[in-house]
Amino acid sequence: MPLAIDPIVALDAEALSRAIHARQMSCREVMQAYLAHIERFNPQVNALVSLRPAEALLAEADERDRELARGHSRGWMHGMPQAIKDLAATAGMRTTLGSPLFAEQVPEQDAISVARVRASGALIVGKSNVPEFGLGSQTYNTLFGTTTNAYDPGKVAGGSSGGAAAALAMRLLPVADGSDMMGSLRNPAAFNNVYGLRPSQGRVPHGPAPELFVQQLATEGPMGRSVVDVARLLSTQAGFDARAPLSLSEGRHDFAAGLQRDFRGVRVGWLGDYDGYLAMDDGVLSLCEAALADFIELGCRIEACQPAFDLARLWQCWLTHRHFLVHGNLAAAYADPGRRALLKPEAQWEVEGGLRLSAAAVYQASVVRSDWYRALGKLFERYDYLLLPSAQVFPFDARQPWPTVVGGRTMDTYHRWMEVVIGPTLAGLPSISVPVGFNAAGLPMGLQIIGPAQADHAVLQLAHAHEQLTRWVARRPPGSLQAP
Repeated sequence: MPLAIDPIVALDAEALSRAIHARQMSCREVMQAYLAHIERFNPQVNALVSLRPAEALLAEADERDRELARGHSRGWMHGMPQAIKDLAATAGMRTTLGSPLFAEQVPEQDAISVARVRASGALIVGKSNVPEFGLGSQTYNTLFGTTTNAYDPGKVAGGSSGGAAAALAMRLLPVADGSDMMGSLRNPAAFNNVYGLRPSQGRVPHGPAPELFVQQLATEGPMGRSVVDVARLLSTQAGFDARAPLSLSEGRHDFAAGLQRDFRGVRVGWLGDYDGYLAMDDGVLSLCEAALADFIELGCRIEACQPAFDLARLWQCWLTHRHFLVHGNLAAAYADPGRRALLKPEAQWEVEGGLRLSAAAVYQASVVRSDWYRALGKLFERYDYLLLPSAQVFPFDARQPWPTVVGGRTMDTYHRWMEVVIGPTLAGLPSISVPVGFNAAGLPMGLQIIGPAQADHAVLQLAHAHEQLTRWVARRPPGSLQAP
């Protein structure tokens, strides 16, 4: 589809990087093109917030050009605009967490992943919008309002990396960072027809943070409009850092190298809706099932399969872990009546759940989580990959905080409609959402490709092969970007 936008912003990140380093366009020209595009299209989706002054950004772009003229490049992101998810600490920039409690917070230190993006030469134009404290897959807050879907401004963008996903789809950014606890890189990627990778546990160092050992659910990770871009950003984010003792220490790795692979005979297990356990809106499962033909065309052998596990038990395990961790983060705010009033009801509910937990309950949840990891390990003895839908619903009305009914079933919590994403999170496995098409209303959906522990590169390889076959991002850009 032809795009009625500046050719510079239409480039994927890898192509933009090559053009900058070949001096085919200056960093100033790139920044000017992006600033103009953001000014024109960001109001449609409200994806980017806390934008920095154009004068400062152009001055930084000029300095990047002078460095290139001297033969010096900081890295593959040299001179590329980037916006940081508003949950990640960004030195010298307002980092609100989507909460009025932190409306004017300006960190003195970058998060580890942010520092690595800066070191690679990126120019930080602002932040990408998030739900309050990243809770829920609907990106709205009282500070900046609601981020809407790139394909329908009346629908949600997902979350908590909703601002990042919508910005990517609208070509407001060449590549985007995000984070994922309960599908926050995967759900918004599916809702906006882009790619979002939740890396293996420990692949991307988390923090610096006051607590270094207990928080093992959330992780930073990459998003992009191509798998190569996702792999390049992961290569920047990944690698051991002594401030994050559970980060993987295998050294830096180029995840974009060797993505081409022959998939003939590769064994792939299809989890579907866990044999009817998950509620799904009409059309989600059928669209994902139709996409199985793509993997068969690649040469994969697809079989339906199920883990030998009680999924209701897994959900209770999830609630315990989430209550425990959110309580740890927000208990002090909740204890102050004045600050508690500024927490959204869902945040208060999480803290209250944590207050009721015993040490024995938390330990037992960790045992259940370990049993789940072992159950998936048994599946990986037979299959090289597992496939699972990225969401249980299509993007819904942006005025609705969360779906209360899915597939005719009442949702008993604000996040039950996202249950499909908790499996890879609790097992610490790499999982990428890849686009698989649109429903009759023109709304996107994605499919999770899940790999064994630490098999991030293998997951990227299958995603790359699927992308080369289907080309959904190029085939179906947002309508507002297309030539009339």
